[in-house]
Amino acid sequence: MGPVSVWQWSLWGLLLCLLCSSCLGSPTPSTAPEKRAGSQGLRFRLAGFPRKPSEGRVEIQRAGEWGTICDDDFTLQAAHVLCRELGFTEATGWTHSAKYGPGTGRIWLDNLSCSGTERSVTECASRGWGNSDCTHDEDAGVICKDERLPGFSDSNVIEVEHHLQVEEVRLRPAVGRGRRPLPVTEGLVEVRLPDGWSQVCDKGWSAHNSHVICGMLGFPSEKRVNVGFYRLLAQRQQHSFGLHGVACVGTEAHLSLCSLEFYRANDTTRCPGGAPAVVSCVPSPLYAASSGQKKQQSKPQGEARVRLKGGAHPGEGRVEVLKAGTWGTVCDRKWDLQAASVVCRELGFGSAREALSGARMGQGMGAIHLSEVRCSGQELSLWKCPHKNITAEDCSHSQDAGVRCNLPYTGVETKETWYWDSGNVTDVVMSGVRCTGAELSLDQCAHHGTHVTCKRTGSRFTAGVICSETASDLLLHSALVQETAYIEDRPLHMLYCAAEENCLASSARSANWPYGHRRLLRFSSQIHNLGRADFRPKAGRHSWVWHECHGHYHSMDIFTHYDILTPNGTKVAEGHKASFCLEDTECQEDVSKRYECANFGEQGITVGCWDLYRHDIDCQWIDITDVKPGNYILQVVINPNFEVAESDFTNNAMKCNCKYDGHRIWVHNCHIGDAFSEEANRRFERYPGQTSNQII
Repeated sequence: MGPVSVWQWSLWGLLLCLLCSSCLGSPTPSTAPEKRAGSQGLRFRLAGFPRKPSEGRVEIQRAGEWGTICDDDFTLQAAHVLCRELGFTEATGWTHSAKYGPGTGRIWLDNLSCSGTERSVTECASRGWGNSDCTHDEDAGVICKDERLPGFSDSNVIEVEHHLQVEEVRLRPAVGRGRRPLPVTEGLVEVRLPDGWSQVCDKGWSAHNSHVICGMLGFPSEKRVNVGFYRLLAQRQQHSFGLHGVACVGTEAHLSLCSLEFYRANDTTRCPGGAPAVVSCVPSPLYAASSGQKKQQSKPQGEARVRLKGGAHPGEGRVEVLKAGTWGTVCDRKWDLQAASVVCRELGFGSAREALSGARMGQGMGAIHLSEVRCSGQELSLWKCPHKNITAEDCSHSQDAGVRCNLPYTGVETKETWYWDSGNVTDVVMSGVRCTGAELSLDQCAHHGTHVTCKRTGSRFTAGVICSETASDLLLHSALVQETAYIEDRPLHMLYCAAEENCLASSARSANWPYGHRRLLRFSSQIHNLGRADFRPKAGRHSWVWHECHGHYHSMDIFTHYDILTPNGTKVAEGHKASFCLEDTECQEDVSKRYECANFGEQGITVGCWDLYRHDIDCQWIDITDVKPGNYILQVVINPNFEVAESDFTNNAMKCNCKYDGHRIWVHNCHIGDAFSEEANRRFERYPGQTSNQII
């Protein structure tokens, strides 16, 4: 349900509170023992630890799949409804930020808004089933009053307190008490149980078990370990075993999916003749450097055929695969943890934490290459898994698959980076910082080193950040540029406003105004926001600049660059487009427009919408009056100065081949900058030009 519906429910809740004094206390629960009609098909349970039987992370099973609830907008009223679904009379509290540990699978509900009197959670307002921009670090929990509803049937409640679960695993180095480099790649396997950390008996331990452990810890593979050394060491140490009989197939994404046994509290003899299980993991090259391991010399490999796009963190994103030199997405039909884990390990991470469906990492553009991918989990590449080649009617980009991978713990997560008023700063420790965006820490970015170059300290010269889990992602519809490009000779007397806004080449200043004309390459630009947050101008509306000539506001100085380049990259003509009107021209079927420029309205581009700049409006061109006939590259770059945050800047550029004969122009082969393979891009850059007007 959209925001309007949420507000409507909030207003109804307020009205009920004004009319009914009982709203000031706990809502009166329903005492009906039968399963409520609104909850048919849903099952509820409490999970996580440490916890009591009447509290925990709320999990809902829908369509056979268990998932959680995001804590955004969660209230005590929602907790009341959920506790009654679980068979308790009411809630005494609720928790946020995954207090009982992060869940797995889908996040079924987000922005849940209840008045507290609903008979079922299905009667509460929300963003809709499965529609969420949260992570499992935001899982909500409830604390229910330990009093059951009279006659309530437990068939609707599945409590996981009756059997233990493994929710966290770590490696503890057996030797060396000094500071060790992170991540830890070898050590004793320990699992976290309700009463603390315990070790695992190594009787019957296999390489498959090690493979699963390494995957959970963010490593793609395992290696043999000197068991004799560790057994000798174990004879001198005390141990606390909590787990034995582990038997993994090796394709599991989590240890809890393996066959295993827990020791009972009254078991006096534990792991007879055995020792603590030991695992040694192999990190990918990115993490090998930080752990102090020497990088192994390997044969040069070709370009990767799988990549992740649109994620806010390393190891997460929309899955894209390379086919016939072009990148495309994967349909989420039958997408599961096995397929997601193959992707994660192929990219040098561990197993998958989550297999994401429904374009939760943003929608792609262009081709959808694969559907119904079915992996066993043993494949070395997603392309080795059985799959179905997609057809146009099979899938849409609203079904793009994504992943969240397990990553090694490097300690970067706890690095102290502060953002505060820098008026009292007396020392600047870094300058000239240049990052690609893939680094795990600022220390890995290029910078001036010990020689800090900064005019002086103080807020004016001090860098700051505002962090966000989500961001916009702008892409240009390249096919439309190719379809709409044409040349116009426009009289100078019609270009005064354009000249005022610097939309003409510099030679126009010396033209014989108002006589003569300028030759303009015109085309339409359709800019889509396929990210997970709205694209908003950097400056607030109070600082927008009014342009009297055209009668509109500029919300950004430069929104796009338009360039004509020679094949070797030399710029021969340029144009720019100030974002005088960022608005939602059109949107996908299930998305409502939010931004409109009329009447000094708010400017921006909503997720799932696009802004169209027609070819016939001022400044939607490149002045090519001074360009000589020849073969060129047309380049359009969105958000060129990186003024607004995006989840992916690599797809902001679009390029086309073009031939200009002095009278006409042919534009073809238009594509987003990262849509082709490296080899296809090299062929594009080596484009020799057209010898005729026949475009092949």
